[in-house]
Amino acid sequence: MPQLADPNFSRAVVLMIEHGENGSFGLVINHPSPIKATELLDSLEMSWRGDDAAVVWAGGPVSPSTGWVLHEPVGSALPGQGTIEITSTISLSTSPDRLRAIASAPPRNVRLLLGYSGWGPGQLAQEMARGAWLHTAADPRLVFETPPEDMWEAAMKSLGIDPRDLFIGRGVN
Repeated sequence: MPQLADPNFSRAVVLMIEHGENGSFGLVINHPSPIKATELLDSLEMSWRGDDAAVVWAGGPVSPSTGWVLHEPVGSALPGQGTIEITSTISLSTSPDRLRAIASAPPRNVRLLLGYSGWGPGQLAQEMARGAWLHTAADPRLVFETPPEDMWEAAMKSLGIDPRDLFIGRGVN
């Protein structure tokens, strides 16, 4: 929401991966970085066989050198462990073996990210109670197909909210 003053989350759309009493973990999915996928993977001695224009996304301000791969499910085609199912249509891979396999034969829907967004125990719940965040269902069309500059507005509209009707304000405590 606009009242969240942290510039890391300006008009951010965050795909929540885990939310519980021990804290929360998510990935910003609409902030592209200037890093090309080929540059990142070349630096890791891996080959990118996907779209030459593909970029790496800034997943959040925490540990910006950690890598994550959001992708559509690819079945048992990936070696080893290191993939979790976020929804039936969105998976998250974290291991170098999975990254190498995905980079060599990327699925149609894939997003490489560096960094993540994290909240300590109760922190995100407090921010939500103050109205700093809204939530909606994870939609693969929003995650993979919506242009990044349109994601925030599309997420708002999916909740029936017209972003033009929003204003920065404070409630009564």
